[in-house]
Amino acid sequence: MANGWQEVPLKEVAKPITRPVLVEAGTSYRTIGVKWWGMGAYERETIDGSRTTVKTLSIVSEGDLIINKIWVRHGSVAIATKDVDGCAGSGEFPTFELDLNRIDPRWIHWQTKMKSFWEKCDSLSRGTSGKNRIKPELFLTIKIPLPPLTEQRRIVARIEALAGRVAEAQSLRREASEEAENLTHAALNAIFNDDFAKKYPNHLLGDVTDIRSGVTLGRTLNGQTVRLPYLRVANVQDGYLNLGQIKEIDVLETEKDKWLLQSGDILLTEGGDWDKLGRGAVWHEEIPNCIHQNHIFRVRVNQKQFLPEYLAPWIGSPYGKSYFKAASKQTTNLASINHRQLKAFTVICPPLEEQRRLVAYLDGLQAHASVLRAAQSETEKELSALMPSVLDQAFKGEL
Repeated sequence: MANGWQEVPLKEVAKPITRPVLVEAGTSYRTIGVKWWGMGAYERETIDGSRTTVKTLSIVSEGDLIINKIWVRHGSVAIATKDVDGCAGSGEFPTFELDLNRIDPRWIHWQTKMKSFWEKCDSLSRGTSGKNRIKPELFLTIKIPLPPLTEQRRIVARIEALAGRVAEAQSLRREASEEAENLTHAALNAIFNDDFAKKYPNHLLGDVTDIRSGVTLGRTLNGQTVRLPYLRVANVQDGYLNLGQIKEIDVLETEKDKWLLQSGDILLTEGGDWDKLGRGAVWHEEIPNCIHQNHIFRVRVNQKQFLPEYLAPWIGSPYGKSYFKAASKQTTNLASINHRQLKAFTVICPPLEEQRRLVAYLDGLQAHASVLRAAQSETEKELSALMPSVLDQAFKGEL
């Protein structure tokens, strides 16, 4: 290499190792997994020996290099940490012992996070029947740069110092964004409460709006179709829409008008995790000819009676969500609200002038939160791009 470093196959610094244990019913085994894209090894679950058909497992030790044979092409490679020391893996998780006189495990750890390393794994994983398992002996032919041990440690220390600064910057930006969200929630809590509910006329949501679910995927379509943008639950956040990734689906041309969203429609998530229950935002035709998922309710209001920008925060306020939680169907950590329960939701109807005043106030808070969310997103992109650049320089000897 131009910097004078050796480039050697992994087999020169790593050798296969197994520490077999017999699997017996009545004995517990901590099992291991390896995340994709160099995100590390983790303890999956503890199982009884009666739950697996394999006869033996192999124990993993801290510092081992471990791969998932099927998913190594997706960066399922890791250095075992103290957290997974003593876990057991099947033959799908080959382990390799490193020659600590020649290589620092952290030197390998950071290389497993590089796209170029994943591409090398992928090129050696091409198999048949869609399995694409890598053979351990082929994995060991992958070449890596290998400077002297002291240089490895110096560079690793530099990488980790920079990674720490990146993580700190990401954390600070997230905290600022979360603080803005908390400010909005606190404002909603202060406005929408029992006193507010008693002050103005109230109605059942089903009496003053048109409520409809969206389009179900997987339907048989017999006839001329048209492809349309399709909002999913992930696109609907508390008080805003995240339109970064939009799916498209086919619907019948004759059904198109039935499903199309209109400006002023309120979108409400019907369930999922607790934090997804009753999330809502107002649609302003940000994307032409858009439809939505069946797990999202479309609430269409009479805008001479209600401002959508007022009604959506009322429904999504802590006060409103307390109703959803009380009325929802609960299964373990999941919850859902159905059409009948949503129609029975109580909405408060202050005069339009008061609604406009509240909307103006909440818009100011939401604008502040939006600025911070945009900054967080931009910072996240910049910081995410920084580490690959750092690693590229590091393993070229330029750091």
